[in-house]
Amino acid sequence: MRAILTYHSVDDTGSPISVSREAFRAHCDFLSAGRVRVVPLQQLLRLTSDEDAVAITFDDGLASFWAAAAPELEQRGLPATVFVVTDHVGAHNDWGGVRPAGVPHLPLMTWEQVGRLGGRGFEVGAHTRTHPLLPQLPPARLEDELDGSAARLESLLGLRPETFAYPYGAVDDRSAAAVRARFALACTTELRVLRPNDDHALLPRLDMFYLRSAGLLERWGSAAFRSLLWWRSCGRRARRLLAAPSQQRSLVA
Repeated sequence: MRAILTYHSVDDTGSPISVSREAFRAHCDFLSAGRVRVVPLQQLLRLTSDEDAVAITFDDGLASFWAAAAPELEQRGLPATVFVVTDHVGAHNDWGGVRPAGVPHLPLMTWEQVGRLGGRGFEVGAHTRTHPLLPQLPPARLEDELDGSAARLESLLGLRPETFAYPYGAVDDRSAAAVRARFALACTTELRVLRPNDDHALLPRLDMFYLRSAGLLERWGSAAFRSLLWWRSCGRRARRLLAAPSQQRSLVA
């Protein structure tokens, strides 16, 4: 079984985008124990579906990655990809001046820190310039969000990012086509494990908020683990179907 794991913040606020330091440390202990392989994101897609393997991702580029997550990962030699919102680097997660309900006001990494991630063994991916809902953007703005974020990262890192994550997981055919033309792979927030024929521009991930309780990740591959993911994915789909378009910004994934 292969899966892409996604985190946002490692902190003790208990918010919908947070995993506590204690829970994250336990996750890292399990992932470094050898039961499951942890590989870079693009390498994961080259493995066969019968291998137990994961890739670790972090959305937004929050400062807690640098302060709390990176040391735990680095200590255990675990790779990860960090998706960065370029116009907010060094600022906070008030995307477009609006912060989703229930989400704490959190600082993001500085450009100096982002620039040093590669030297610490981490990949930097694009997460747009300003974290908008891509399906709502006119064509020129959509292109600017994608190209602008990639160009800014390339100017800093010396190489163009090959990976992307959709803000809020929001994607339609038009935005997926634009992303597919620019990046080798892109991650959604569809909550499930990988399948052999997944579109590389629409990859699912497991939101680790749902696996933050002690012992849940350690059930990896079991019937109970698969059942938990199924129920969580059903709940997420139901919430999104019930949400009116004007409420979409309340989605934190």
